[in-house]
Amino acid sequence: MLVLHGAGVGKGIAIGKAFVLSGGTVTVPEYSIPESGQKQEVERFRNALDEARGQLEDIAANIPKDAPTESASFIEAYLLMLKDPLIADQPIDTIRTRKVNAEWALQIHSAGLIKAFDAMEDEYLRSKRTDVEHIVNRIQSNLLNIRHETLGHITSHMEGKVVIAHDLSPADAVLLKNHSVAAFAIDLGGPISHTAILARSLNIPAVVGLHGATRYIAHKETVVVDGKRGVLMAGTDKLTLEAFEERRRYVEAKQLELQALVHKPAVTKDGVAVTLQANIELPEDIGSAAKVNPQGVGLYRTEYLFMNRPQPPRETEQYTAYCRVAKRMKNPVTIRTLDLGADKQVDGGRREGPTNPALGLRAVRLCLKEPALFTPQLRAIFRASAQGPVKMMIPMVSNLDELSQVMDLIEEVKSELRREGKQFNENLPIGGMIEVPAAAVCADLFASRLDFLSIGTNDLIQYTLAIDRVDDEVNYLYDPLHPSILRLVKTTIDAGKHAKIPVTMCGEMAGDPRFTKLLLGFGLRIFSMDPAALLEVKKKILDTNVGIAEKFAAKALDCKGSQELRDLVTALDQT
Repeated sequence: MLVLHGAGVGKGIAIGKAFVLSGGTVTVPEYSIPESGQKQEVERFRNALDEARGQLEDIAANIPKDAPTESASFIEAYLLMLKDPLIADQPIDTIRTRKVNAEWALQIHSAGLIKAFDAMEDEYLRSKRTDVEHIVNRIQSNLLNIRHETLGHITSHMEGKVVIAHDLSPADAVLLKNHSVAAFAIDLGGPISHTAILARSLNIPAVVGLHGATRYIAHKETVVVDGKRGVLMAGTDKLTLEAFEERRRYVEAKQLELQALVHKPAVTKDGVAVTLQANIELPEDIGSAAKVNPQGVGLYRTEYLFMNRPQPPRETEQYTAYCRVAKRMKNPVTIRTLDLGADKQVDGGRREGPTNPALGLRAVRLCLKEPALFTPQLRAIFRASAQGPVKMMIPMVSNLDELSQVMDLIEEVKSELRREGKQFNENLPIGGMIEVPAAAVCADLFASRLDFLSIGTNDLIQYTLAIDRVDDEVNYLYDPLHPSILRLVKTTIDAGKHAKIPVTMCGEMAGDPRFTKLLLGFGLRIFSMDPAALLEVKKKILDTNVGIAEKFAAKALDCKGSQELRDLVTALDQT
């Protein structure tokens, strides 16, 4: 029996046949081609290109009609890349001039292209590096006659399968959302990467950071995925499978029990009302969110509208998407402006610069640098505010001058809309995400300028503890219970109280029931999370006495280490 350990990012247990996607890079041979064989080698390369084009067109033809438009755009972008001279023409020149095989000629030029993307300043163009790798690997596989299952095959026959991959980008995870996969497991990634966050929204078991699943798991082999414990198992005997099947039924039964809480108000034992909202990525997510009856959308991640496509969406397309969400929700919908960068895969782009995109031109910094990208979104959000209770949230604010620039641009947009006779909410609430330590320390200053604050714990923890949350070599240091994190959270909540404005938490910490009582003790009253986590958090709220939680929370701020805090949180959880 094979047991691989990683980080669990989805609850529950799944048992099914492995669907192994080709991942990582293929081994590329290098050898000389005599002049007499060059014509045949060029023909072999062109055939591999044509085969790749046919494969992608096949995939496009099989995309379900009700799938989001970005699914087709994803394939269209790949087809365009196959026409790029660096990929389609220059390898042919190299075959002829350097007298090398087609695989090595392609490797030479793709390496140069990838290096160029690596030097880009922001992920809005940097992310094309991954797309180049995918396309090159597809062509190389054709040249080497390697036949692996690829991401494109998820368009059919995926129900009940366990997807095994070297890596999945957030864009890949968006595609997976449209198919009834039982679970997935990947070699790379950390528990708070955006891919992991999307995995949770699938409401299926998932494990990341396995370091070898694609090497050791055979296609169509029966595997077990334990999303809670972060375990992938293969080669299990009959008794082990029966034991896991029993556990799977038990977990499903517990989930059915939670369904009884859907329409029950989130009120603590001592009568404190709590607001529970949902995080969504795409307009289609409103349907699944509605099943758990959230009190609004606390985070609409609009950047996913920009993924899997060669060009950003126009104002009209964004307006339509935002209206779909606003019209379906009676409660407020908080639309976050573009948070591009770091590990989010998006097409577009610009210039050379720093090599760490998480600290570079991303989120509001990118938007202010590129008003042609930002202004259409602001216009779309304001226009959608006439169709429902919309709020707008600015990500990654770090100083008041930056916020002033955003506010000036907003005023320009409002003036334009008035001149055009477009309807919008003149008093649209505008908030900021507190996810940079500088913003948390100065939360009182931001609270004086904004209508609400929202704590983004994912990046706040990453930046405070200097940990790349995508790097599975260091993500074990990612600790929501580090004393510095709790102090910054409490500082932000207190700043909101003093300014008499709402404070929400929309990071993964909000959806983790282990921390619910502690956060209630700190004074948090609005939680926004993946819909799959909402009922479990509600159950914890119903079991909480805020008075007792406040006493534990006060003690937590005096704790000197994470282990001491974990012991205290465990004790609080048992009250």
